[in-house]
Amino acid sequence: MKSRNFKLPAILFMAILLTGLTGFSGGLQAQNPQPVTVESSRDFEGTVDAIKKAVSNGDMMVLSELNQGQILSMTGLQLNAHSFFIGNPTVGKKAFSADPSAGLVIPVRVNVYEQDGQTFVTYFKPSDLFSSYKSEQVKKIGNKMDGVLKMMMEKIAN
Repeated sequence: MKSRNFKLPAILFMAILLTGLTGFSGGLQAQNPQPVTVESSRDFEGTVDAIKKAVSNGDMMVLSELNQGQILSMTGLQLNAHSFFIGNPTVGKKAFSADPSAGLVIPVRVNVYEQDGQTFVTYFKPSDLFSSYKSEQVKKIGNKMDGVLKMMMEKIAN
């Protein structure tokens, strides 16, 4: 039997890597955070565009994107799903200076998906994820990010 070398496409490799890294808890003991889900008033593409605009207007930036629908289409699943990793490098510097392990929760991940013809945006409140850190600076950043995300979601929902 011949052995075959299997090479993952770069985008699939990055998706697997990002999924593994963002799912790793590193010993943090968050109090069972629950996702926040917002129903968008726009279609899927309009919601993706609205997030990009809201992020830039919220003094943040899209640091990375992951088109999960495209990746999952390799498995035969047809789905509109897109994740954004958003943050502000200046704010990130403060968090990383206070505790370098903040990279487990920064940048914040926001997911857009379509289900039954409706588009939703979902994320974990940063304050829930940041609450396990001993650093008060990191906790304050999480609380501030809650407000920024809430304002962004209000724009998307309307």
